[in-house]
Amino acid sequence: QVQLVESGGGLAQPGGSLRLSCATSGFTFSSYAMSWARQAPGKGIEWVSGIYSDGSATYYADSVKGRFTISRDNAKNTVYLQMNRLKPEDTALYYCGKGSSYSDYDPRRAPYWGQGTQVTVSS
Repeated sequence: QVQLVESGGGLAQPGGSLRLSCATSGFTFSSYAMSWARQAPGKGIEWVSGIYSDGSATYYADSVKGRFTISRDNAKNTVYLQMNRLKPEDTALYYCGKGSSYSDYDPRRAPYWGQGTQVTVSS
């Protein structure tokens, strides 16, 4: 069965950094695009980032562009989200999603999601 397990969240100060990981199993990881999405209290789900199955193309929301970097290690079946220059508005529950194909990382079509990891940015 498909499993997605996020980790690496926690408390960070504004301007600080965190690195999220999503360990996967139950499918051919290297054949699928992956994505990250987040949800803050009282808000809808926001698409944060996406990456093609081979890492050849990426997507970033305007709100995180230039600060976050998505990457993947297909040998480890793991996708990462490096978050730098964090802001209080980055506070949210971050989810890792499995894409529907090698290039489709739209979270609206992602068939599976992890349980999420909490990121809190506060001084």
